[in-house]
Amino acid sequence: MRTALVIGTGLIGTSAALALVSRGVVVHLADHDPEQARTAAALGAGTEEAPEAPVDLAIVAAPPALVAGVLADAMRRGVARGYLDVASVKGGPRRELEALGLDLSSYIGSHPMSGREKSGPLAATADLFEGRPWVLTPTRDTDTEVLNLALELVSHCRAVPVVMDADAHDRAVALVSHMPHLVSSMVAARLENAEEAAVRLCGQGIRDVTRIAASDPRMWIDILSANPGPVADLLTDVAGDLEETVRALRSLQSADEDKRREGVDGIEDVLRRGNAGQVRVPGKHGSAPRVYEVVAVLIDDQPGQLARIFADAGMAGVNIEDVRIEHATGQQAGHVQLMVEPKAAPVLTAALRERGWAIRQ
Repeated sequence: MRTALVIGTGLIGTSAALALVSRGVVVHLADHDPEQARTAAALGAGTEEAPEAPVDLAIVAAPPALVAGVLADAMRRGVARGYLDVASVKGGPRRELEALGLDLSSYIGSHPMSGREKSGPLAATADLFEGRPWVLTPTRDTDTEVLNLALELVSHCRAVPVVMDADAHDRAVALVSHMPHLVSSMVAARLENAEEAAVRLCGQGIRDVTRIAASDPRMWIDILSANPGPVADLLTDVAGDLEETVRALRSLQSADEDKRREGVDGIEDVLRRGNAGQVRVPGKHGSAPRVYEVVAVLIDDQPGQLARIFADAGMAGVNIEDVRIEHATGQQAGHVQLMVEPKAAPVLTAALRERGWAIRQ
């Protein structure tokens, strides 16, 4: 791939453009908002100038509801040898293109499984997709050349290609992305009118659960409008679990011992099923999840603290597998939770104590 046209210079489109430019691809940028395209160009994502000849690959990064229309226009104008979109739903856009009677041999659907809570070109980074799955949904009509161009794009973005059927993809993202986002928003909504004294007690658990609720509602309306059925089916199942959980909690309030036992059994059931589901979430680098030991270190909120901890861990020969920071409420301090292999935990604990760090037991 030598040339590309990115249509839509938001977070995803600009990030893909930045990655392609870093690999020597000449990228042309287009957007319905000229100011946004100018911003992306100023960031080094390519040029606003229209290509003089058909490019190798046109990448459509428009909202799901607009993807088919934008693709159809580009294909009719013949702006590229191959066409690809990065919308978060795949079945609907393809069916819309089929209904328009277009030759889809030069088109392939795709979805990079990466993003941020922020949107727009200023949030874009060239490494946004690095190590992340990038779903491709070719059909028997897809030209081999177009599939190869898509694979080259994924490689330039340092993502991991995953080939799926379009409708299977839509059911999968409903499960792992769209439904969890709505549930996160519902939990976060409980905080909107909560007493300030209660909100100040928020810890890492509530931050983890509500983090994705910070995303742009307008973007998510577009996404959910394109995949409502599978998401509604999953939320129906969640609603059933909620009803059973509420019933079990009410039983725990009963003075009747048998009802209380039923309540305990009901709560235990949902918690155990949660355990069983959580262990299926892929671990580091997409491998099977592993159990790590946590070494919690007290730090001041001062520049260089994290760098010192990682340097001290490196001197001890310990690899940090993951890290979390839990800020103390009302204090300029917090705990850094260092996840390490169980056998490395005593070594790291001893080394950090020797270097003056306070370890939380």
